[in-house]
Amino acid sequence: MDPLLQQWRDDTPGCTNQIHLNNASAGLMPLPVLDAIVGHLNREAKFGAYESADDAEAAVNEAYDNVSKLLGGQPRNVAIVENSTVAFFQALSAFDFKPGDVIVTTRNDYISNQLAYLSLAHRHGVDVRRATDLSTGGADPQSVQDLLREKRVRLLAVTWVPTNSGLIQPVEALGQIAEASGVPYLVDACQAIGQIPIDVSKLKCDFLSATARKFLRGPRGIGFLYVSDRALKRGDFPLYIDMRGADWVSADNFQPAPDARRFENWEFPYSLVLGLGEAARYALAVGIERGGGRARQLAAELRDKLKTLPGIRVLDRGNQLAALATIEVAGWDATNLSNLLRKRGINTSASLRAYAVIDMDEKRAASALRLSPHYYNTEHELASVVEALRSVTARVGGAS
Repeated sequence: MDPLLQQWRDDTPGCTNQIHLNNASAGLMPLPVLDAIVGHLNREAKFGAYESADDAEAAVNEAYDNVSKLLGGQPRNVAIVENSTVAFFQALSAFDFKPGDVIVTTRNDYISNQLAYLSLAHRHGVDVRRATDLSTGGADPQSVQDLLREKRVRLLAVTWVPTNSGLIQPVEALGQIAEASGVPYLVDACQAIGQIPIDVSKLKCDFLSATARKFLRGPRGIGFLYVSDRALKRGDFPLYIDMRGADWVSADNFQPAPDARRFENWEFPYSLVLGLGEAARYALAVGIERGGGRARQLAAELRDKLKTLPGIRVLDRGNQLAALATIEVAGWDATNLSNLLRKRGINTSASLRAYAVIDMDEKRAASALRLSPHYYNTEHELASVVEALRSVTARVGGAS
């Protein structure tokens, strides 16, 4: 085995327990991340939570620095929050939507984001418009450009890699269109962070939301929001701002924090923040281009192998594909199949129609098995998964 791959696996205790192809849900934490989390929890138990937070100030500041390096931004542009969805919603809440205002998005945005748009439509009369797709898959930039000509457009919001497939949306091209149109741009990078290099100056986004737990290999329960200098200069702040994000300067006035921390909340899981910072440091040491490139290549190899199996339909579409391979297995409900594979020591996940109604209906699929490798997986593990799926393709009745 390549020495570098062996080192990655030695750093990852979970590699000894199973074949983990569920990194799109949660990657396996490397030891330095685990040590950072547990070490701080032990300090809290011995010395007190608030006192330990004070003692960890330098390490927390380093966490902001590491995360900002992943994005090509500065620490002042990073707000650490509970998860990617909270980050996305904090950004959405910075806009004072009125009846008739337009949000432009895609047909493949993440389910929670789609639900938020629909909630805004029902509650505030916002008009949600989705760009058409290219014949090869993914949002058509020309369609986005045409939609942004509407004067009432307040926001372009795009999920970089949707949860239900390996599609990679053309987020840089869409950012150029948004900038030229003068429309604020919000990117959900939940599945991109840790596997696709990110440069916010090229994205030209106003906001970008992400999580620690997926390809970044950090802990669950923590995420972050990138807030551009442009958004800060506009005076953007979340609807519900708390004592971490603002100062109460007089009885009827408050002053938002000068940086992205105006989007944060006072209650902070410091152990998870340190875990996030260490995950970012580890990812930078591996190299996003190197690690993410290997993960995407493994997913491509997996798709090629699975295409040869009878009864399996690969569902991924798009000119570029991420480290998520999604398949439909004839006669099997994806949840049942995922549970069966887990009993065999193979971690996968199921993507259901309800998670992506538009895309799944177009593919005529009720559910999909999602396999998401990372750079620490091996070709031998992929072969084992293919053989496991070969053994079940002849079985009928998995949906019962």
